[in-house]
Amino acid sequence: MNKFLSVKNLTADSADIYFYGDIVSSEWGKWEDSDTAPEDVREQLKQVEGVQNLNIYINSGGGSVFAGLAIYNMLKRHQAYKKVYVDGMAASIASIIAMAGDEINVPSNAFLMIHKPWAMNIGNSNDMRKLADDLDSIESGLLNVYEENLADGVDMETVKQMVNAETWLNGKEAAEIFNLNVGEANAIAASASDMLKKYNKVPSSLPVESQGPTTPAHSIADEQQKEFENLLLELDLI
Repeated sequence: MNKFLSVKNLTADSADIYFYGDIVSSEWGKWEDSDTAPEDVREQLKQVEGVQNLNIYINSGGGSVFAGLAIYNMLKRHQAYKKVYVDGMAASIASIIAMAGDEINVPSNAFLMIHKPWAMNIGNSNDMRKLADDLDSIESGLLNVYEENLADGVDMETVKQMVNAETWLNGKEAAEIFNLNVGEANAIAASASDMLKKYNKVPSSLPVESQGPTTPAHSIADEQQKEFENLLLELDLI
């Protein structure tokens, strides 16, 4: 079981769950101990059946959109009152997971990041056109989640523009767009996520660590091989 996605402080009334890694489709897609798959969440939620309060702590660079949506829906179905705490960042599909909370808390120096889903593909022109249509449909589903959590008076067109541009929102900025609470600035834990290398506008104030030591073996070629192997298993999006 994923030691990073762990149930802590479990009592008859409450429990804490931590998402501190990338979101992947299955056990086959894990490259680090911190990676989280839907089956991890399913097993952890079994341990907290009957609790009245569930605290969810997030520091994730995102990952597979379908895995993230599965996790979001599992959390939404859980009967507990869910408080989400974004410790460092909830980027990409992790921002959708954060929206599963009945209460969402983002410190002023932590971040939400929203952007368009993207994918790798192999095929002819028809395949590429279909993929573009599929990505648009997937984006519509993600926008529906964001729309359910809009702050009063915010136009959905504003969110669509932010998604299109890849937008990083600190806690204060996020509270202007979404229905969430701003917490005091805290010491943000570094994110051990190579997922951040894929994004274009990562804030310089956000501490980032690479997964594992930086060695010749951990190269761009390795990353490309990793992505290709994941593609053979299924189409992953972030």
